[in-house]
Amino acid sequence: MISWKEAKSIISKNIFSMGKERVLLNESVGRVLRENIMASFPSPRFNNSAMDGFAVRSIDTKKASKDKPVELKIIDISSAGSPSRISIGFGECVQCMTGAKIPKGADAILKVEDTSGFSNNDYVKIMVPASYGAHIRKRGEEINEGDLLIKKGIRVTANELGTCATFGYGELNVSQKPKISIFGTGNELVEPGENLKEGQIYNSNLYVFTDLAEKAGAQIKMREVIRDNKASLKLFLSEALEVSDVIISSGGVSMGRYDYVRDAFIDLGVKEHFWKVAQKPGKPLFFGTIENKLIFGLPGNPVSSYIGFMEWVWPVLKVMMGENCEKDLYGMLDESFPLEKTKHRFLFGRAYYKNGKLVCRPTSRVGSHMLTSALGANCILGSEPGDGFLNPGDLIKINLLPWENIK
Repeated sequence: MISWKEAKSIISKNIFSMGKERVLLNESVGRVLRENIMASFPSPRFNNSAMDGFAVRSIDTKKASKDKPVELKIIDISSAGSPSRISIGFGECVQCMTGAKIPKGADAILKVEDTSGFSNNDYVKIMVPASYGAHIRKRGEEINEGDLLIKKGIRVTANELGTCATFGYGELNVSQKPKISIFGTGNELVEPGENLKEGQIYNSNLYVFTDLAEKAGAQIKMREVIRDNKASLKLFLSEALEVSDVIISSGGVSMGRYDYVRDAFIDLGVKEHFWKVAQKPGKPLFFGTIENKLIFGLPGNPVSSYIGFMEWVWPVLKVMMGENCEKDLYGMLDESFPLEKTKHRFLFGRAYYKNGKLVCRPTSRVGSHMLTSALGANCILGSEPGDGFLNPGDLIKINLLPWENIK
């Protein structure tokens, strides 16, 4: 059995990077960028109106008031996509819509509410003086041409999608999706929806693994429940090794009579790097490699599997795809946290803000078979070995579940 830190170090030395591919913009959501996104032009591209109103020379409006309006001649209309090409002179103005290019000669926009309004008349009455530069969005005030918009290593969401579209990116270079095969072992496993017989349980782990793998950005190649039979196991693994970058098992890596997974991996040429890690839950954790393939054998207990995936597999997938890693997050315990004398300890938990501080607490259920402990959780709390308990007020590491928020 090795320490949590040693196991992490071994894995980090064996991770490889996925290649990259170019995809259409509308196919990029959830993918990891493998290029910096630069501004292809300034934003705004030109001076434009922030309001519906009139483009004017501010000097022509300085004496305007409701009692004594100033009349200006309307010489054209400028709208978004149809800019006016006429230059404004003394006593003139142009109807100018929101987003429209500012006509030459104008130095301010007067809101339509401060005039006699839009009409088919040749003149408009100006009720208030316009300030120089009023309601004009300046060219480049948001972004200059060549500015860095998005760093590579960012996962594309609606935020990045919109920005890329704004600057004309029709395609993006992204990381290839890791190909993953997942399987569970056990004669007792039954698919949800079927009737349970004595001694049977429902297969939950593969549903969790599938969702987590797809959330992480991977592509599921094979997914199967395999009975406790060496021949069936080897047949599945032989094919999985051909089509996968990562293989993840649920169960079969402990010391039970029918725990064949570890032996099957080794028989197929997988190099075992470690088998047991000083952690709770999830001590029977297998990690091996063969060529450019990573193999994780996670325990069958549902909490051990779930936490094992998030603590071991998810970070590896991020590195493989070149995703930027966040800084470690720590919060102050609001309740005590049980420690293990020689093992790294993990529990599902809830992180939240209290009086402006980040605090957290473990869920009430702590058994490795109690998957309901994940209900309501938004994080996994982890602590190094120690005696007794961490007390309220002590700091603890928070692994925020990536799809959750802290409120």
